[in-house]
Amino acid sequence: MYFLILGIALLAMKYLEIGPVAGWDWWYVLAPFALAAAWWIFADWSGYTRRRQEEKMEQRKEDRINRSKKALGMKPTERK
Repeated sequence: MYFLILGIALLAMKYLEIGPVAGWDWWYVLAPFALAAAWWIFADWSGYTRRRQEEKMEQRKEDRINRSKKALGMKPTERK
C-alpha cells in the first residue's frame, strides 16, 4: 500500500511539475507501481495474504465468542 501511495504522490508531482520530481525520468516516477505489483505477487505466492486473512477471521470469531460469554455472565477467554 505504501508503494502505491508513493507512486500516486510522485505521479502527481511529475504531472504538476512540482519540485525536483519534475526533472526526473518517468522510469523513476513509475517504479513504485512496479514495486507494489511485485509485493502483491510475492504476498500471494508466499501465503502472507492468506495468513493475515485467517488471523483476522480467527480474531473476529474469538471476539464474537467473548461477547456471547460476557452477555451470559461468564468470564471471557484470553487469547493465546
